[in-house]
Amino acid sequence: MKEEFYTRGRWLNWINKIKESGFTLQESDEDPSAAVFVYAMDDVVLACLKVIARCEHGTITKEDAISAIDEIRDIVSERDGSLGEDASLMLESLNASLTAVFISSQRYINGGYDAKTPLLEMVKKAVAAEEADLMEESLSILSEIGARVIGGESLPEEVYSDLPYCLTAELLDGIDAISAAQIGDDSYKEDDGSEDDGEDS
Repeated sequence: MKEEFYTRGRWLNWINKIKESGFTLQESDEDPSAAVFVYAMDDVVLACLKVIARCEHGTITKEDAISAIDEIRDIVSERDGSLGEDASLMLESLNASLTAVFISSQRYINGGYDAKTPLLEMVKKAVAAEEADLMEESLSILSEIGARVIGGESLPEEVYSDLPYCLTAELLDGIDAISAAQIGDDSYKEDDGSEDDGEDS
């Protein structure tokens, strides 16, 4: 039976938690209701890392791993019109960040990415590509940055200095979430699928 790494029920649970949070956009970044978006992102990131771990263990093929990431992406792209304007805007931002998680995961699985150019230089190239309206090029560069972070590298602090407010910055939030998830609960690395605990809901 094909394994589900993430389910619609799981995502709907986060959508319901967002509704219950009563989130509104405020001047303060310390709004406790915003935490639910961070937790939702972490949950999705860990699901993607679990796919990668299974692929590295040889439990699933590269093709199945790529397909599994696509399925997760399809699930979290669903919208709920009853969230309200503020929560919907925040969810759009979350999905932009998750885009980087998905493309980075798939680039890492496929391999063959630039592993030598300094990450700071690559970030600058991604920003420049976006400013030149070459979004596909920017996304390609970001996917390589994310793949290297999945591989164990860290984004240098200088990345965030002088970084303009742009889509690339939001996408980098997703890559940063990958790094944070790897520092946190790394039990996914040992999960080879031999004892599936069924925690998909």
